[in-house]
Amino acid sequence: MFSRARSKIAAVLTVGALAIGALGVASPAAAAPDPLTNLSHLDFLLDEVAPADTAEHTTYRLADEPQLVMPWTYADARDGGTFERVGGGPLDPETGHWGQGAYNADDVTRTAVVYLRHWQQFGDTSSREKAYELLRSVAYLQTATGPNAGNVVLWMQDDGTLNPSAEPVELPDPSDSAESYWLARTLWALGEGYAAFRDVDPEFAAFLQDRLQLSVAAVDRQVLDTYGTYHVVDGVKLPSWLIANGADASAEAVLGLAAYASAAPTDAAARAALSKLAEGIAKMGAGNARTWPYGAILPWAESRTVWHAWGSQMPAALAAASATLSTRSLLGPAITDSAVFDPILLTAGGPDNGWQPTPTDRTQIAYGVDSRLQSLLAVADVAKLPGLDELASLVGSWYFGTNASGEPMYDPDTGVTYDGVSAAGEINRNSGAESTIHGQLSMLALDDHPDVAAQATGVNAVQSRSGLTTVEAETATSTGSVVTPESLWTGESLYSGTGYLELSRGETASFRLPSATAPRIVEPVAFNAENGKARSLWRSGVLPLGVLKHGVGAQGISAVPGALLPQPLAISVPAKHSSVSVTALNRTVSIDALIVRPVVGRLVFTGDAGRTELAHSSSAIPQRVQMNADGGAGTLRSYNAGGKLVASHNISGPATVTVQPGGFAIVTN
Repeated sequence: MFSRARSKIAAVLTVGALAIGALGVASPAAAAPDPLTNLSHLDFLLDEVAPADTAEHTTYRLADEPQLVMPWTYADARDGGTFERVGGGPLDPETGHWGQGAYNADDVTRTAVVYLRHWQQFGDTSSREKAYELLRSVAYLQTATGPNAGNVVLWMQDDGTLNPSAEPVELPDPSDSAESYWLARTLWALGEGYAAFRDVDPEFAAFLQDRLQLSVAAVDRQVLDTYGTYHVVDGVKLPSWLIANGADASAEAVLGLAAYASAAPTDAAARAALSKLAEGIAKMGAGNARTWPYGAILPWAESRTVWHAWGSQMPAALAAASATLSTRSLLGPAITDSAVFDPILLTAGGPDNGWQPTPTDRTQIAYGVDSRLQSLLAVADVAKLPGLDELASLVGSWYFGTNASGEPMYDPDTGVTYDGVSAAGEINRNSGAESTIHGQLSMLALDDHPDVAAQATGVNAVQSRSGLTTVEAETATSTGSVVTPESLWTGESLYSGTGYLELSRGETASFRLPSATAPRIVEPVAFNAENGKARSLWRSGVLPLGVLKHGVGAQGISAVPGALLPQPLAISVPAKHSSVSVTALNRTVSIDALIVRPVVGRLVFTGDAGRTELAHSSSAIPQRVQMNADGGAGTLRSYNAGGKLVASHNISGPATVTVQPGGFAIVTN
């Protein structure tokens, strides 16, 4: 994402200098703070196009209103605080067409959601009009007739020409030939659109309902026809009835279906689709505080070893479905994802693009941050767990400086959200549609939760972090051999570093661990062969840590037999120990890396609002944890692994708290 070879186009926007400044908590007597939401940059991305009216592609009142509104896909930063709107892929100077297109359904649908929510939240008539126009565009990209009815064409050129087969190739190809992420997002927009327009414009709402039902029918015949059956994926059963085999894609459809089903409770087909998709998402929860992926809901039903922050709105979707369907059981995986996994993610560095299974892509983008923020707030609201709001404020502070760059990623004066930040702190200062959309969705959510917003904007610096780190197996002192594969991507996971360490029976390797002041959980990441019989013995000095078995079950639909999986050692490594060793007991053992986590992870964020400290436990037993070492008055709250408040204290200096297994504690002062 940090290097794109693209030609530029002449549309330019000048924005003011980036200035976040002090955004502290207002006193009770002070005026209400200005909204964080600013749609100026998103407004700039919008353009008009007049496409052809055909049987397959048409929309509401197209003959009378031939112009459709679409957001440009990208906006590249130029000198002087300006941006140039550009399409996806190379520009052909002869045709004026982009390799992909100028506009895409993913962005059109999500932009519609932004304006819908802004209109509903602030009563803004301009946003209502833009939402209307964008929903007309959403419907145009949907294929209305034929065998692909209800599916969606992804790309359109700026002259209105549809591009069903983009370059580079995206699947499905053509883009409306099967279920897709853009179909899921179309359901999101149409569902929220119907709910918003049902009472104020019944004729338009009826049109949106017809189009939503068309897409529900497509999901029924292409996805939900396998409801109740399971794929085998390296020995485990995962639901076969998720859109594009994705809990992430299905979650965005569920957000729309939940809004629609609440507004149209008698639509049995939509309600059934909502229930089935939500059930499938819930079945993707895995692990616990000690075992990867630490209670997270996995996004992809073709791999046990991939998690990513972008699109990770699965907890938010389950919360919405639970509220609409009155099904409390859907909240369980959502709460675990929020209360157990998110603290681990925060202390590890925040919402990374990819843990596959180690944090192999530490780039962070607004889509990932917003997905985590929206999920925490939604689960907090529905499950009535205000402790998750405290975690949400820590996630939201990413926009204001608690990221790898230490700089703001969002400017409330202009509405610009930068396209991302690398692990090294390099900011991609472009501001395309996706980043702008999700930045605004985050700001709308924060504006709707003013206490969370005050805390998120009031801390903008990372004082300290102690969480998950990785030790590469290639750095070991070893009698084995380092293997550098042609590709680090296995088809369902990613080797970290340059490859892996291979040990034959009887060979030993030793790994140096980072220095520590507390015990650490060590999780070797090894390739576990299909029906594998390999075993390894782990020690720290003379202390035995455990024996691991390296095998998984049948391959099933996964890309390759076997899986790259972390497994926790039974015994934690004491703080005074500086290394661990492994011996291959039988067969060949292939080790990618060691995940090293403190039993109690921590972070401290600071800013004008004061200081926020988070501690979370991955122990199987309660832990006594010292907090607020810097002193000062504050509030200490402790929560269990279910997000429920265990204890709350006013403190005036350093304090000790018992943190429950998988639970967390927060000090604010």
